[in-house]
Amino acid sequence: MKKMFALLLAVVLVLALSACAAKQPAGKLTMATEATFPPYEYYEGDKIVGIDVEIAQIIAEKLGMELEVTDIAFDSILPGVQTGKYDIGMAGMTVTDERMEQVNFSESYATGVQVVIVKDGSAITSVDDLFADGANNTIGTQTGTTGFLYATWDIEDEGLGTVKAFAKTTDAVEALKNGQVDCVILDNEPAKALVAANEGLSILDSEYAVEDYAIAISKDNTELMEKVNGALVELIKDGSVQKVLDKYIGK
Repeated sequence: MKKMFALLLAVVLVLALSACAAKQPAGKLTMATEATFPPYEYYEGDKIVGIDVEIAQIIAEKLGMELEVTDIAFDSILPGVQTGKYDIGMAGMTVTDERMEQVNFSESYATGVQVVIVKDGSAITSVDDLFADGANNTIGTQTGTTGFLYATWDIEDEGLGTVKAFAKTTDAVEALKNGQVDCVILDNEPAKALVAANEGLSILDSEYAVEDYAIAISKDNTELMEKVNGALVELIKDGSVQKVLDKYIGK
């Protein structure tokens, strides 16, 4: 009888430990971002929040993993993902041919629009003014962003102006306010937040470019790529990703 009781107790303990293990995350999903890009990633107090963080969180939950977010310089994200220091990179990251040579990308989870911020009363009244004959503007951008790349290719390389890169979009906007640059090119949603927080600035009506955002993952980690992308596709299909977008951007 004692042996039977001991055996039953052992079985109960094994089942209990298995149940506890099932509830524990299978591991950490480390995410690199640059948290000065509202509403995609920004600080609320000492916590990083936003669209990218919440989407990464529901992906991690679906995979039974614990999300860990690290705030680093934007142009350090892809190298960090490449070397395996971080599992994924999410920072309103646009898919470009150049970036696809460095990392793999998931399916797109959001669409971004590049816009131009100017001071009220600026001689630049439309995107077309940046490409007019004789144009010679100084364009503010954030280092490593598609805004920086587009401005370099479309404007500086064509002799239509000079690109001045800054570590953060907020630094570029300060430069605009101080007259160091004539305009700033960046994504629409953070642009709206920055204009709302800085009197005397406005966004041009015409769009500069439309692009897709996706998750960057190392080319060496195909297993994680399949898992993350599979979870993302399911979360897009069931409406979970759209709920996050609606929460921050609206329907």
